[in-house]
Amino acid sequence: MAAFGNPLVLVLLGASAVAALVGEFVNAAIIFLMVLLSLVLNLFQTQRSRRAAEALRQRVAVTASALRDGCWQEVPRREIVTGDLVRLSAGDLVPADARLLQARDLHVQEAALTGESLPAEKTVSAADGAPSGVRADYVYLGTSIVSGTARAVVVATGHRTAFGDVVARLAARPPETEFERGTRRFGMFIMRTIFLLVLFVLLVNLVLRRDPLESLLFALALAVGLTPEFLPMITTVTLAQGAIRMARHKVIVKHLEAIQNFGSIDVLCSDKTGTLTAGQMGLARSCDAFGAPSDRALRLARLNSHFQTGVRSPLDQALEAAGVDDFEGYRLTDELPFDFERRRLSVVLTREGGTTLVTKGAPEGILDACSEYEDGSLRRPLDAQARSRAEEVFRGFCEEGFRVLAVASRDVAGSTAALRDNRELTLAGFVAFSDPPAAGVRETLKTLRRDGVRVVILTGDNELVARHVCRDVGLESERLVLGDELERMGDTALAALAERVSIFARVSPAQKTRVLLALKSRGHVVGYLGDGINDAPSLHAADVGISVSGAVEVAREAAEIILLERSLRVLHAGIREGRKSFGNVMKYLLMGTSSNFGNMFSMAAAAVFLPFLPMLPTQILLNNFLYDLAQVTIPTDRVDASYTTNPQRWNIGVIRNFMWAIGPISSIYDFLTFYALLRLFRASETLFHTGWFVESLATQTLVLFVIRTADKPWRSRPSRALTSTTLVVVAIGLILPYTPLARPLGFTPPPAAFYPFLVAVTGTYLAFVEVVKRRLLGPARGARPVLEA
Repeated sequence: MAAFGNPLVLVLLGASAVAALVGEFVNAAIIFLMVLLSLVLNLFQTQRSRRAAEALRQRVAVTASALRDGCWQEVPRREIVTGDLVRLSAGDLVPADARLLQARDLHVQEAALTGESLPAEKTVSAADGAPSGVRADYVYLGTSIVSGTARAVVVATGHRTAFGDVVARLAARPPETEFERGTRRFGMFIMRTIFLLVLFVLLVNLVLRRDPLESLLFALALAVGLTPEFLPMITTVTLAQGAIRMARHKVIVKHLEAIQNFGSIDVLCSDKTGTLTAGQMGLARSCDAFGAPSDRALRLARLNSHFQTGVRSPLDQALEAAGVDDFEGYRLTDELPFDFERRRLSVVLTREGGTTLVTKGAPEGILDACSEYEDGSLRRPLDAQARSRAEEVFRGFCEEGFRVLAVASRDVAGSTAALRDNRELTLAGFVAFSDPPAAGVRETLKTLRRDGVRVVILTGDNELVARHVCRDVGLESERLVLGDELERMGDTALAALAERVSIFARVSPAQKTRVLLALKSRGHVVGYLGDGINDAPSLHAADVGISVSGAVEVAREAAEIILLERSLRVLHAGIREGRKSFGNVMKYLLMGTSSNFGNMFSMAAAAVFLPFLPMLPTQILLNNFLYDLAQVTIPTDRVDASYTTNPQRWNIGVIRNFMWAIGPISSIYDFLTFYALLRLFRASETLFHTGWFVESLATQTLVLFVIRTADKPWRSRPSRALTSTTLVVVAIGLILPYTPLARPLGFTPPPAAFYPFLVAVTGTYLAFVEVVKRRLLGPARGARPVLEA
């Protein structure tokens, strides 16, 4: 088990063995039992949480279509083996290196392997044998299908693939996340504190000529007492329960660590379609080049959409729903897939009488490729005046908020086409689509702004459409930036501009990624919502990649968060759950560092002045175990609303300040208890150990009710589970001196007068901590200072 790799666990087990060798069998047994109980509890809770998280991940796992038992089945990609027959189509990730057996208009994005930005065309070859370099009749692990379909036989998987080293780098651990960075810094801070404190205690005890073994065990027990050893378990359980709650809000988390990053988002980047709008395209108008109603452009657009083999967009679905045409007699002979530079898709259709190339896409690009326009049955030159009139038509549609496609065609010789055939086209006209704003999106945008999340729109659409849609939903921006303008900017200028601009239009996938990186360079935690092939680079570059369950595989694989419903409302609910999860982790950290540090400091100081150890090593371990046991249910606790109204970030400075402020208060009351035990109750060594054990456990455990909230404790109710475990642990501490375990543990029943003193000490301690806590954390609405926002 990985838990046995914890250095403190190994040291404690070694100390237990040494104690047994020198005859301290009771101490050895108790130390071993405490370690074992902690490990079992940690393992049980962690494994249960990870199983729950894995079950959620399986709901959105990337699969491959493979031929098994004579039929095509969707199987997890990791189960693909050499010799499998796989079926590929647009949007799929290639699951392994495979040799093509059948291919139809297959184009594969191999940029990750070859550096070539345009998709590569793949064809079947009669040649066999092992692949050498990048072959046109092979597809490779780590690439994605842009258009077309294929069947292939797997020839290599995993590290045995031709580009296994490159794929390994692509699949390597991503850069350190905000959560991991915070955990590492916290760990280093605790380790430095432990080292100095333990070294001091050990040296003092050796100078005072106390028993070396007992001094060593005491020092090690102090180290354990100061270490939040349940932090991995508390973190895993908290994040796993957060993942389960997020799933109820239709948000699936692929990696638990992404939850905290999700809650830290302060900038959300997304396309507008399906985010600001309903994503339900409907045909609005069809016209010729100058705006006169015409069915010619619609018919050509439907022909193009019907025969294309690439990923079908909402516009294609709207075209299919626009009517029923007879396409009999047409045959697809070639295809130039959509790419995000030309922003158009072409098909070559053959029928009796000739072969025609039909193109649809962004009006700007189509107009640049046209030399003529259709005027009824005539073709006329698209001169400057005619082009200007055509531009006015599509701009008019854009200003009304319509998505517009231009449609053009040309006759070609032969049955195939090349990029050079996408010129000298004849403009048939325009097809306009409507996509109404999503229900409640205006209110959701306001709520996101209130909760500290700025929405930035990155769209390839026309700037007029983008401005109209954003204005309709209340998303205002100081200015709108086009991709051409962005291309001329340096990274520093873009970073400054991205702070002020919320709408970027006509941007390419590479430009979207530049905007994300510019925002990250300014210290923002950036989320990116995307579902297309072109979104994969941005999903990977963002702090949190967010996709939807219906996205293409390459997008789902790149994302860390999957939405079962593409909605800002759903996404906002997930962000709030992420913040709640991190809030509960912070409770454990603030509790452990403050109370533990106070108690350990008291023990270290008392060891200098007392003629005996203030608490036996086994008692320290038992105290620490019971204290941690009370906090196991923190993941079930309610979280103040103040934690969800701002992005939450790690801030080691605040944790350190909390420790230095609350810890000494605990020590003051410990010293008061020492005085009372020695002077008022004339305590023996055993009674001293018992009295301080009970007081220490009661104060540091019950203070959880104060520290768990930035508000007044009586205004924020803890969960039933947390209340139960806390009170049960305190009760165990009170009862232990009266049980048969008292003698082996070194306890004796305290006098009756001790309990009124205990109540007074505990009550005033909690009140004192409440006053100091309010100064540190601020009022409930001001919980933001606890965490770096």
